[in-house]
Amino acid sequence: MDPATASAALQNLTPEQKAAIMSQAQQQANQQIMSSMIESMTLSCFDKCAGTSGNRLDNKEQACLANCQDRFLDVRKAVQDSLENRQGNM
Repeated sequence: MDPATASAALQNLTPEQKAAIMSQAQQQANQQIMSSMIESMTLSCFDKCAGTSGNRLDNKEQACLANCQDRFLDVRKAVQDSLENRQGNM
């Protein structure tokens, strides 16, 4: 569908349909962001914590991975809270 046809189709939607489409697009964007964040967290934490102890993680590596993931999620939460505060102040 070309942009002009898509634009015309959007004009014919009810406000509820437009809201549903926007909500679905937001959910898809959030899922992509979460997938990207989890992939980044996994790569970063594995590179930081996993050694060359073979095909199993030792206790030290497991603790490092758990701590790294916790810090990653803490930072994500802090950023999300900050963004929500900024949006609330606008």
